[in-house]
Amino acid sequence: MFIIKNNYYLYIENTKDINLNLIKKNKKICIIYRNYNTQEKEENIIKFRKVCTRKGFKLYIANNLTLCRNCKADGLYLPAFNKKIYLNKNINLIGSAHSYKEINEKIKQGCKTIFLSRLFKTSYKNKRDFLGIIKFNLITSNYKISIVPLGGIKSSNINMINLLKTSGLALLSEVKKKPIISNRLF
Repeated sequence: MFIIKNNYYLYIENTKDINLNLIKKNKKICIIYRNYNTQEKEENIIKFRKVCTRKGFKLYIANNLTLCRNCKADGLYLPAFNKKIYLNKNINLIGSAHSYKEINEKIKQGCKTIFLSRLFKTSYKNKRDFLGIIKFNLITSNYKISIVPLGGIKSSNINMINLLKTSGLALLSEVKKKPIISNRLF
């Protein structure tokens, strides 16, 4: 079964985490470069941006407005812990949240898309709770903004995504583990 959504968001921590040549040209793909440990050279990210542009992919830079502008990214990604107010109409803002409070903060910041985390159970330490399909659908029905599921989405449960009332899908660890998953998405 294929998962058909309007947007697919793929989180990467390094430009080498994903081989863009394995993914077909597609305007639905959005890549979020999220590296909080060691920053890659800016020239590598600019080269990566050019490849994304050729393939029709959008590139978002996490939590670094300067890098976002320098590499001419499509937008800025604001993680849940970022509480700064941006509301910059020249930059496309997307963000992540874990609760109603954080969703409302991201809306105030001007985010057009919000990733709501954890849809399914994950193996991360100290993170036991997750939303599940019913709770995710109940939360998203309260908002007119685009809310996208993130967390715990694997090849074993990806078919359940069709039960969600959402226009997108976000993947983090599965991008690195199983690049084959892209064949089931697009």
